[in-house]
Amino acid sequence: MDVLPLLLLVAGSAAVAGAARRTPVPAPLLLVAAGLAVSYVPGVPDYTLDPEVVLPLLLPPLLYTSASDSSYLDLRAQLRPVALLSVGYVLFATVVVGWAVHLLVPGMPLPAALVLGAVVAPPDAVAATAIARRVGLPSRITTILQGESLLNDATAITAYKVALAAAIGEGATWAGGIREFLIAAVGGVGVGLVLMAPLHWLRTHLKEALLQNTLSLLIPFVAYGVAEQVHASGVLAVVVVALYLGHRAWEVDFATRLQEEAVWKMVAFILESAVFALIGLQLPVVLKGLGASEGPRAAWYAVALFLVVVLARFVWVYPAAFGPRVLSERVRQREDNPTWRGAMVTSWAGMRGVVSLAIAFSIPETVHGGQPFPQRNLILFLTFTTVIGTLVVQGLSLPPLIHLLKFPGRDQQAETLAEANAQAQASRAAETHLDELLSDERNALPPPLADRLRAVLERRRNAVWERLGQVNPVTGESVDDTYRRLSREMIGAEREVFVKLRDLRYIDDEMLRALLRRLDLEEAAAYREAG
Repeated sequence: MDVLPLLLLVAGSAAVAGAARRTPVPAPLLLVAAGLAVSYVPGVPDYTLDPEVVLPLLLPPLLYTSASDSSYLDLRAQLRPVALLSVGYVLFATVVVGWAVHLLVPGMPLPAALVLGAVVAPPDAVAATAIARRVGLPSRITTILQGESLLNDATAITAYKVALAAAIGEGATWAGGIREFLIAAVGGVGVGLVLMAPLHWLRTHLKEALLQNTLSLLIPFVAYGVAEQVHASGVLAVVVVALYLGHRAWEVDFATRLQEEAVWKMVAFILESAVFALIGLQLPVVLKGLGASEGPRAAWYAVALFLVVVLARFVWVYPAAFGPRVLSERVRQREDNPTWRGAMVTSWAGMRGVVSLAIAFSIPETVHGGQPFPQRNLILFLTFTTVIGTLVVQGLSLPPLIHLLKFPGRDQQAETLAEANAQAQASRAAETHLDELLSDERNALPPPLADRLRAVLERRRNAVWERLGQVNPVTGESVDDTYRRLSREMIGAEREVFVKLRDLRYIDDEMLRALLRRLDLEEAAAYREAG
């Protein structure tokens, strides 16, 4: 195996993603553009997207990190709109797109067109939420988009399998399709429910943070693999396990949480960057299958398909958002009004991603009997252009659209007040518990050490309130910023002394590492304490 192309992909995509942080362009769009530009540079290796790699190796960790960062309570509160999008919309888009392509493309059989419909039906998990968070969408819309993108891959993959069975001649019926969907959905959720408690027990009983984080990296692959082994949905199994573990993460040792957060941030950054760069790099592979005479006609098909995909989402989202409120008094009482602006953003946030391409590349080249799969090359091309079109057109225009619609911003002061009140309640409980502990002679401490514990509580309680204080007229810093800066400078002065003592051979490198780690933990604590 040649390792150099893989290293170039990871290093190049990470560099582009890092540069995107200094531009107003979202990282997914810049990565796709870079992939397109680099794909025809002489000497660049062929990066053919292998579904046997993307689906079992890249999709589980991406789903896991996104789901574990999600709020189980928020998703449960928005379960109805999430289900309508992740199941109802995907099936609706599969049928609408498939029928439109069947009518649009001469000689395209309906089963093959439905395969294309299932392939391009699910919006991407990473692109929509990355843009939504960056532009500050209301939390309800972000939760709905994130919940949709976590669950819709399972629906799309199942719909694809049913349509593919009909297209290659295995025979498929509506009853069989519904049965396969129920088996995949119920089985995937069931596998997740079976695995989540034992995995959480392991996480809380392993005593070493290194072992706990090794388990954390294995969990998404275990959940996905077990579910796929019993012909259930690996996607749903990963999401169920991740939501449970994320909801119970507070029960895990603090060292594990600190390491886990850093590890998964790095993994997600590398995988997301590489995935979007891979999308752009597929251009030569896709065009290679198209004949020269097919190019202009295929371009017209691509434009038409893009319009169908975009319009179909509007056709589904508005009735799905407002229909239940019209029909049900209970929905009107229990759920917030989605508003036409929220429905507009939800309709426009339909960017497709790497899952669509991976599913498309898994289409077999022949059907039963040995004949070529009907217009497979055209399906690959149309999938690619739909992914690129939605990422570029919708991705670039989504932030200006959100700005134009003038969504109310987050009330930072109200959030800080809520945080301060929560911290005050927690500090009072901790102080009461400390007094109980110190009253026991087994926990006797010298007064200075007991006072230090109380001072830590006092500082933590006041830190949030200080964030509401005035800005220093000389430096322009808040009290919070000044505290953080002085803490860093004090720790930096200690760090320099430790290094000098090591260089003078007063202490060895092992002792230096131990001392520096202690300072690093104190610096991290000061940073988090200051907000």
